[in-house]
Amino acid sequence: MSIAQLDTRQVVLFDLDGTLVDSASDLYRAMNMSLNVLNFPFVTEEQVRNWVGKGTSIFCHSVLEYLTAGNVDPAEHQRLLDTFLNIYNAEPCVDTKPFAGIIEFLQWGKAQGKTLVCVTNKPEQPAREILDVLDMTQYFDDVIGGDRFTERKPHPSQLLYCVDHYQVKKEQILMIGDSVNDVEAARRADIDCVVVSYGYNHGENILNCQPQQVVDNLVELLK
Repeated sequence: MSIAQLDTRQVVLFDLDGTLVDSASDLYRAMNMSLNVLNFPFVTEEQVRNWVGKGTSIFCHSVLEYLTAGNVDPAEHQRLLDTFLNIYNAEPCVDTKPFAGIIEFLQWGKAQGKTLVCVTNKPEQPAREILDVLDMTQYFDDVIGGDRFTERKPHPSQLLYCVDHYQVKKEQILMIGDSVNDVEAARRADIDCVVVSYGYNHGENILNCQPQQVVDNLVELLK
């Protein structure tokens, strides 16, 4: 049985990167531009797809770990992180696109009067810009970036804020994500969570974190 039970949910929370949108090509582009500034060799898009999924700091650390054979200097890590954020945030949506089935699912949610919220570890400004450029902002009641609270996923604070703010019971909320961060945040918030199979999970099989339900396309939940 599907744990989504969409008819019982009033609020649906969505992760952004790897769930709603395929942003890896822009992350790859910005990373190589950043590495170029700091005189490091380039990495491949395939590598970037394996390194994203747990936030920008860990992404930058993974890149440096690979390039320095594990000898990551904290100051170098901070330099790469700052450089990357400047470059990426200036232009976060060049090749980024919504995944198959996403627009259809969001249109359904809006038509059903659901409250749809984007809950991402990405800073709010680039997250909102991506949704604006892709004409997806219209579907969302709020976009909660990783910089709104002191903690971010897998900490449950963003999810628990939505429980309080929208004054709903936890069983009326569903989280939709793609990584162990989403599964763990939902678990700690005591909220049901569906994950997509196609996203970014730092190169790890999403089944390893024992999600409640995995789908290949969100449209499956509408059947």
